[in-house]
This record gives sequence, C-alpha cells and structure tokens, in this order.
Amino acid sequence: MVLFLFLTHLAIGIVFSLVVVSREAGVKFFRFNAGMAAILVAIAFVFRPAGVASTSTIVGLSALAVAEVAIVIYWASVGRGLAAIRPALVTIACAGGLAAAAQAVATTPEGTAGSLVLTFASFLSSAALLGGASTAMILGHWYLILPSMQVTHLQSIVKMHIASLVVRIVVVAAAVIVAIATWQPGLGPSFRHYILSAGGIFFWQRVLFGIGGPAVLSYLTWETAKIRSTQSATGILYVDFFAVIVGEVLAKYLWLATRVAV
Repeated sequence: MVLFLFLTHLAIGIVFSLVVVSREAGVKFFRFNAGMAAILVAIAFVFRPAGVASTSTIVGLSALAVAEVAIVIYWASVGRGLAAIRPALVTIACAGGLAAAAQAVATTPEGTAGSLVLTFASFLSSAALLGGASTAMILGHWYLILPSMQVTHLQSIVKMHIASLVVRIVVVAAAVIVAIATWQPGLGPSFRHYILSAGGIFFWQRVLFGIGGPAVLSYLTWETAKIRSTQSATGILYVDFFAVIVGEVLAKYLWLATRVAV
C-alpha cells in the first residue's frame, strides 16, 4: 500500500507539473515525462491493495486505469498536432489518479470528517510536491540537451516546487495539531506519545528528510537558478528529489501506521 500510494502520487504529480513547463523544453521532454508517469502507474497496479474486492476498491482501481489510458494517449499525442486535447487528458489523468488514491481515505472506518479532509489534502499536496521536484530535476538536466533554453523556465518550476513545499508544510502541521488536539482517553496511545516514543524516529526522519531537507535545498536551487547556474541548480535538485522521496515514503508509512496524514 505504501508503494501504491507513493507511485500513484508521483505519477499524477508529474503529469500535473507539465502544465507549467514551457513548450520550449521540446517534444522529447514532454514525451519522456509522460512515458515515465505511465510506467509508474503501471507499476503501482502491481502493488494495488490486496484483499476483498470491495466496491470502493474496484472504483478506485478503475479510476486509476482511466488515468493510465489518459497518460498513454497524452504521451502518444505529444508532437503530433493534437495539442488541443492535452489539457483535457491532464485533467482526466489527475482526477483518475487522485480518485484511486482517495479510495484509501474513504475506506478508513475510524476517520472523522476533519481527518478525512486533511488526509485528502495531504494526498494532493504530496502529489504536487513529488511531481514538482521530479519535473524540476529533469528540466534542469534538460539544459544539457538544450543549452540555449531560457533559464526563466527553470526558475518558474522551482517557484512551483517551493510553493508546493510550503503547502505541504502547512498540511502536515495541521494534521499533527489536529491529531494531538482531538485525542481522547480510551482511544489508544496518543499521537503525542507516539512521536516522543522510540517508534517516533520515523516521524522525525520524515520531518528532517521530507521537510527540512527540501526547504534548504529548494532555497539553494532558487539562488543558483537566479544567477543562471543551471548545472549547479540541477545537482542540488537531484539531492532535493531524493530527500522528497524519502520523506513522502515515510509519510505514507506513518499514515498507514497511525492514520495521521503527515
């Protein structure tokens, strides 16, 4: 389930982030990213939730299948004069992917309305952060292929990455505050007790690698992009993307272990 959620969020985030990238990046850039997203969704199917085929599970996996078809058509349409349909394909792919991931939220029996909303917000912000980090890293690398491309395109995607990180931090902070504030005696160990126990090491690793690391690295990327040092910015983005991956995988594990969408 951890890998299913992670791969789905990454794939949908990549597709969504392509909207903000200029066409100057070239046909191969969009085709490469769309192809990678399609492969990630296909792998996610391998790690789909096992067990009883409930109605919500069937609906969720069907939505993911629709997203996969939309991504493949997007990949096939790049560079073939079908630009008019690509915005609709992006919308379908994102909606299908998020519906597939959100079915896990809907089947959480112990979730309150507030926690379910926060979990869905967590899924949205996770997809945006993962997709922005991945696309920014690949776009930075693309300057080796198209050195004449304007650096403003890299600056724009880095801005989006920073914005998605800020949203992610707000959602995580809200989830932690709500989890601590709404705990009542008799409901099992509190989240406060969990993060201060030995098991809380996973939470603090999530904060360090998934929030603290990207916060510093994205700022450094922005500063290097401002001075048009695309190679340095790309090197930092590689480390940034790795930190985001570690943080988001841990976030999925923590959600399954505690039902707190950090």
